[in-house]
Amino acid sequence: MTESPGTTGLIMNEPLLWEKSRQGRCGISIPESDVETTPLDAEFAGEGPDFPDLSEVDVVRHFTRLSQWNFGVDTGMYPLGSCTMKYNPKIHEKIAALPGFAGAHPMLPPDLAQGTLRIMYELERFLCEITGMDATTLQPAAGAHGELTAMLLFYAYHKSKGEKRTRILIPDTAHGTNPASAALCGYAPVPVTSGDDGVLSVEAVEALMDEETAGIMVTNPNTLGLFEQNIRKVAEVVHRKGGLVYGDGANMNAVMGIVKMGEIGIDAIHLNLHKTFSTPHGGGGPGAGPVCVRKHLEPFLPVPRVTKNGDAYALQYNRPDSIGKIHAFHGNFGILIRAYSYILSMGRHLKTASQHAVLSANYIKERLKDVLHLPYDRPCMHECVFTDKNQEDFKITTLDMAKRLMDYGFHPPTIYFPLVVHGAIMIEPTETEPKENLDQFIETFKIIIKEAVETPELLREAPTAPKVRRLDEATAARKPCLCG
Repeated sequence: MTESPGTTGLIMNEPLLWEKSRQGRCGISIPESDVETTPLDAEFAGEGPDFPDLSEVDVVRHFTRLSQWNFGVDTGMYPLGSCTMKYNPKIHEKIAALPGFAGAHPMLPPDLAQGTLRIMYELERFLCEITGMDATTLQPAAGAHGELTAMLLFYAYHKSKGEKRTRILIPDTAHGTNPASAALCGYAPVPVTSGDDGVLSVEAVEALMDEETAGIMVTNPNTLGLFEQNIRKVAEVVHRKGGLVYGDGANMNAVMGIVKMGEIGIDAIHLNLHKTFSTPHGGGGPGAGPVCVRKHLEPFLPVPRVTKNGDAYALQYNRPDSIGKIHAFHGNFGILIRAYSYILSMGRHLKTASQHAVLSANYIKERLKDVLHLPYDRPCMHECVFTDKNQEDFKITTLDMAKRLMDYGFHPPTIYFPLVVHGAIMIEPTETEPKENLDQFIETFKIIIKEAVETPELLREAPTAPKVRRLDEATAARKPCLCG
């Protein structure tokens, strides 16, 4: 395919349902009642809700048109860096919707819920095998919830040793939720500056690590898309002072089946099942952020724990050192089903998926680095980070280029993140885009960069093709309009 996927074809206007309403119009046929009606007393009857009167075709066309204004992984390439917006096989949705799973009541006694308990038990073991850790809790509802859970585990571990530590080290290339999660647990986040090569230096950690510090939160691969190659020595420094190492596993899509986190010094790691193992990220959830730990943190994991005795599965609550419950019932079980199905269907190809994701990111990096500024010119992992430095002379910003991509039918990548890179453009193609799509994205970006020189107004006014034009972002932020 050489043509842009974006077009200026039919974009249907659509008013509010209340504006389409016509008195007496109805979309359903209700059988005539054969029971004598009895009016309610006036004190119990009010005006009634303000529902619009609509026909079936009014409703169907309304929501169909709205759906055509959206963009998602089922529509086209979604290179949102640090969020792993990959296409996932729809069979996982079908499996999660099976009546036996979707209708399983969370309060069923274990002897009537052996199937669901077995899935949770086996998923925990799968995640342990993938990460090289010893035990897993499936309860956290999302990534940041997993971070908080890990910090609670750190706190409980140090408390069990009679220690009260007050600080946690957080590199400047970590995910932005890390400091908040640490602070919620009472720790004071201490920033660690990365080296000129974009990764942590052992010396920087050594200078800050002391007996007051509970540990370090390392995103690996980090938000520059680089693998923290000094992680073993960093972990040794932290462990020498009695601290623990937390791994933010949100970027696991780059290293599935390749890196055993438990063998490189990580004590606890969370995984975003809704990113790495089926179910695209975004849209407000639900998600799942299981935490995998080494043996010395297992006693503190949340209750209940799924146990297996022979062929029978049970829920274990009697764990005196546990941090307690951190989610109702069993967590977001529907997401667990999707991840379980993804892992089983991929099997040994989990590793291949990561390899393809890394290959795709490096392909884009190499093809665009001659036209976009590349702050760290070295092999990347699943995502690559450029800047708008080459376009400064033309007064074109990262935002302008991202908006212009929408005119060509691509969802914009993540922009202005990570914060350590000025004018950052973070691209994560994932493993699911074929080479033709990557080439199309690359050639489109090159056209936009040429436009930045020859017709910069096209970028400053972009997007012009989608339903909604560029917003006054300052006004939108300060005076948001949250209704139709």
